[in-house]
Amino acid sequence: MNEKTPTCCYHEDEGFSCTEPAEPSGLCYWHDPKILKNKPDDVQKLEKFAREGGMLRGIALKRAKLPGIDLVRHHQKTGFDMTHAELYRADLQGAHLFNLNLQNASLMKADLRDSNVHCANLVGANLLGIKWNGAKIENIATGKKIKQEILAHEADRVGEREIANDYFEQAEEIYRDLRKAAEREGLFAMSGDYIRKELTMRRHQMPQYSYKRMVSKVIDVFCGYGEAPMRVIGFSMGLIMVCAILYFFTGLSYGSQLHQFQVSNDFQTNFYLFFNCIYYSVVTFTTLGYGDFTPVGLSKVIAAIEAFTGSFTIALFVVVFVKKMTR
Repeated sequence: MNEKTPTCCYHEDEGFSCTEPAEPSGLCYWHDPKILKNKPDDVQKLEKFAREGGMLRGIALKRAKLPGIDLVRHHQKTGFDMTHAELYRADLQGAHLFNLNLQNASLMKADLRDSNVHCANLVGANLLGIKWNGAKIENIATGKKIKQEILAHEADRVGEREIANDYFEQAEEIYRDLRKAAEREGLFAMSGDYIRKELTMRRHQMPQYSYKRMVSKVIDVFCGYGEAPMRVIGFSMGLIMVCAILYFFTGLSYGSQLHQFQVSNDFQTNFYLFFNCIYYSVVTFTTLGYGDFTPVGLSKVIAAIEAFTGSFTIALFVVVFVKKMTR
C-alpha cells in the first residue's frame, strides 16, 4: 500500500492550513521560504495556482522574480487573499494586483513600478522602501495607521523612546513615498492626507516639550498642516463664540448704555444682550469695526486679541482654501 503523500505543514492560528504536497522541508513549494521563486515559468505557475484555488495566504515570495504577473480575480467582487504573504524585495514590475488582499503582508523594498495596485488592501502591511514609480494606487487601503506607526506608539507608551523614534522615522518615510506616488498619479486629495501623516510622524520624533513640536502641533490643530480648511472655519467659529461670552460678562458700550450680563435682568433681556455680543464678536473678528459698539474695561484687551487673531485666521483660510481648490 502506498504511503499518503505528506501535505504542507503551513498553518495559521486563524484556522487556515495549506493542503498542497510538501517538499522535503515539510512546506509546499510556495510556502517554503528557502526556495527562491525566480524560475522563468514561476509567473505562469503562480497564476495557475491562484486560479485553481491554491492557498495564497502566507506564501513566501522573498526576492521572487514575478514581473507582469496577473493576480486579478476576474469577475469576482473580492480579490485573491495574500494575507501574511512575504514579498521582501519581490520584483513585481508591471504586475496586475487589482483588489488583492495583502493585509499584514511584508512588501518591504518590493518593486511595484508600473504595477496596478488599485483597491488593494494594504492594512497592516510593511510598506517600507517600496518602489512606487508609475504604480496605480487609487483607492488603496492602508488603514488609519500603518504598521510602523502602531509599533511606534506602542514603544512610546512603554518608554522605549529610541525604538519609537526609529519606527516614527520609518513611518515618515513610508508616508512620504506614498505622498509622492499619489502626486505623480494626480491623486491630490490622497496626497494631502499622506502629507499630514508625514508631518505628524516628523513631529513625534521631536523632543516632547520642545518649541518646534509645540508649534507643529498648533499648526496641525489649526489647519491640518494646510490640508484642512474646515479646521480653520471651526476654530474661527469657536473663537467668535468664546469672545462673545467674554464680552457678555465684561461689557460693551452702546452709546450711553452698558451691555452686560445682570442677574436682575430677565431671560429675554440677557438673550438680547448676548446676541449683540455675538454680533460685536463677528465684527471684531472680521476687523470690520462699524463703531456702533465699543469695548470697555477688560473687553478692550479681548477685542484686541480677537481682531489680531481674526485677521491672521482669515488670511490663513484663504491660503488653505485656494491651495485645496487649485488642485
